[in-house]
Amino acid sequence: MTTHLTGGFTLEPYPGLPLTVRDVGAGRPVLVLHGGGGPATMAGVVDHFAATSRVLAPTHPGWEDTPRPEWFSDVGDLVETYLDLLDDHDLRDVLVIGSSFGGWIASEMTVRDRGHRIGGLIIMGAFGPEVEGHEVRFPTAPPGPPPGEGPGAPAPRRGPSPAVLQALVAYAGPSKSDPKLLYRLARVTVPALAVWGADDTVVPPDFGRAYAAAIPGARFALIPGAGHLPTREAPETAFAAIDDFLASIGR
Repeated sequence: MTTHLTGGFTLEPYPGLPLTVRDVGAGRPVLVLHGGGGPATMAGVVDHFAATSRVLAPTHPGWEDTPRPEWFSDVGDLVETYLDLLDDHDLRDVLVIGSSFGGWIASEMTVRDRGHRIGGLIIMGAFGPEVEGHEVRFPTAPPGPPPGEGPGAPAPRRGPSPAVLQALVAYAGPSKSDPKLLYRLARVTVPALAVWGADDTVVPPDFGRAYAAAIPGARFALIPGAGHLPTREAPETAFAAIDDFLASIGR
């Protein structure tokens, strides 16, 4: 069942699993997949593409206080749900863009895209594969208020909330990686771009280079002055790299 809302819709792909999808713009379809920071971290990406494309931006179950059934518990569940979303809406030549955890989902979707719905892949600061010698460092919330502030002052959050971290562990497992993904990326046949912040301390650029090298023909764009979220921290440079890539592949 699908319920249409202003700027999007909700559907129930499985009993007891409501899924909220932002749906804006018109034109070639773009699927935007957020990372641990939630949909807000991809708002600029949605706005950038909504001017010329139809943008679908789901909220992963477990984020934004949305329910996640206990059985819905690995990356594959998200991958199959979003591939079904493309099938059910008969979307073709879809550009899939994923940041951080969303990049893992996007990559795995492209590997499993037996219906050939996906026409391009962009990952940003993504994790998922195991890359020998390169550790992914996940941010955590500070244990107390910052220096100089009283005990009653709330500490600013650095990284995902405890509830989101719980959802991440449920989906990705304690290691937050898949040792087989790096090899499966050889199945990707669509144009691909990896966008990485030069100052990313969560997923270092060398990890991104190895990620891109595992995808046949993929390009790698390093964004100076950006960390883990290049389209927020250096938007002009990041979007220029994205737009140049899309122009080169005729999108």
